[in-house]
Amino acid sequence: MRLLITGGAGYIGSVLTGMALEQGHAVTVLDDLSFQQDSLLSLAHHPRFDFLQGDARNPDVLGPSLEQADAVIPLAALVGAPACDVDPDRATSVNLDAIRTLLELRRPEQRVLFANTNSGYGSHPDAVCTEETPFAPISLYGRTKVEAEGLVLESGNGLAFRLATAFGASPRMRFDLLVNDFVEQAHREGVLVLFESGFQRNFIHVRDIARAFLFGLENFESMEGQTFNVGLSDANLTKLELAERIRRQVPRLKILESVTGRDPDKRDYLVSNDKIESLGWRPSYSLDDGIAELLKVCRLMPRRPYRNI
Repeated sequence: MRLLITGGAGYIGSVLTGMALEQGHAVTVLDDLSFQQDSLLSLAHHPRFDFLQGDARNPDVLGPSLEQADAVIPLAALVGAPACDVDPDRATSVNLDAIRTLLELRRPEQRVLFANTNSGYGSHPDAVCTEETPFAPISLYGRTKVEAEGLVLESGNGLAFRLATAFGASPRMRFDLLVNDFVEQAHREGVLVLFESGFQRNFIHVRDIARAFLFGLENFESMEGQTFNVGLSDANLTKLELAERIRRQVPRLKILESVTGRDPDKRDYLVSNDKIESLGWRPSYSLDDGIAELLKVCRLMPRRPYRNI
């Protein structure tokens, strides 16, 4: 297929773009390179790859980039509650208004595979969140993504993935994601200080996120109009449990639980991924695989922030 991936030079997009090319798709990436990243340089040689630098919010840029696309994967977003709180207006325009523009410009036959976040579930510590669980977002990031998902599904010829917290290596590396952050701290400092360590989260490798989108392209007819949680079913973990999993591979790690501080991220939930697994999709990368991979990343990279803010 001919794919347009907005934000395709980002953490997820740079992985997905390479994997889509490997599967035989033609990929055009639209990205404003706001982080000055060079994450797609290794793909420049590929005859089925093209790149356009521009803002996915601008209809004069987005419209022409849509012309040849069979399917659109809009990944351009301001990701994470802290980044959105720094610039709420930009967060709303990128995460929500750009989706409105996309849906107005795309042709009815063009498919849209949307990346939502299971942050939209908010806090459900005593229940397992399925795709039927009511949304209760507790951040601007969650609210904008939830509203955008609704627009995609209402417009027709779309589907949405509600992604667990990503981890793993990417050409556009990030260390402001929980697993990535914890592993880097464990490697660099040998100490983790946990605030509200009982909060639970679900996790998924960035390459498995890419695989889910490719699975959606291949099985679009049976998945169209629906939402799917995408995460590791054996990785619904508290922050303390995550830290202990990391200590298995970093034995010197000291884990300290603070009784005074508070975590600004109040998400707390368990997630069921049964729906997408019932269609035959399964993750390929475990949490332990990701921890081992990230420890190699830490040895490979100089100490730089690689964050979204």
